[in-house]
Amino acid sequence: MKLSYIDNNNSFDFGRTSGTYAKFRDIYPKSMYERLVGYGIGKEGQEILDLGSGTAILPLNLAYTNARFTATDISENQIAYGRKMCGEKGLTNIRFKVCAAEDTGFADSSFDAVTAVQCFPYFEKDHAAKEIARVLKPEGLFCIILMDWLADEDEVIAEMVRTVKRYNPQWNEKGFAKDIYRFPPWAEGRFELIDVCGYDEALRFNREGWLGRVLSCRGIGASLDKETVARFEEEYRAILGKYDEPLWLKHRIHMEVYRSM
Repeated sequence: MKLSYIDNNNSFDFGRTSGTYAKFRDIYPKSMYERLVGYGIGKEGQEILDLGSGTAILPLNLAYTNARFTATDISENQIAYGRKMCGEKGLTNIRFKVCAAEDTGFADSSFDAVTAVQCFPYFEKDHAAKEIARVLKPEGLFCIILMDWLADEDEVIAEMVRTVKRYNPQWNEKGFAKDIYRFPPWAEGRFELIDVCGYDEALRFNREGWLGRVLSCRGIGASLDKETVARFEEEYRAILGKYDEPLWLKHRIHMEVYRSM
């Protein structure tokens, strides 16, 4: 994938990181899932479409609700790992499909809710919003979730960002920008806003878990060759050795909930 506004149009592919991603990216806090269920996404019998699902982290964590999930991603490798993890857990309420968010191929009014976790910035937003509105049932819910580290408030994270940028100067990650919310143009005429929620939470990592999370990020595993990734891993593992465990690292969770019109 290449996007002009991300990493100076350098290509990236999270499918290159799927093994690491599946092992280390199940990091969203319990509070996020509780809020999502509180909005009415995760009811028994609901049909929920998770776009850009990666290795199906959200469906795997909400499978207990007995909603029926469809995990989609543009990466065949990500979906393959998600399907494998689902099978290992013996879950029967998650199905999988490789497809783009802008063209899912599902029938009109197929889903009670659509989720997009950490992926909506990678979509062609107007086309994706049109598709989401099409596959949602009347008054269906659409939730965007973003979570990012707060490099300006946490030295461990700030040092990580500096280290990644030495290996990948094109990486334009700046951490979470606490901007004032503005109703987006892509939602006009398609959705009404239900709620915007943003809050900070320190997430617990051991050194190996944080290293794995960083290795699977866009600036390293998704974009650099194996030799460069290996050099980064060796250096950053040594850097992490100076920090005591556990690491409590500051993140911000941002949620937007819309209802289809």
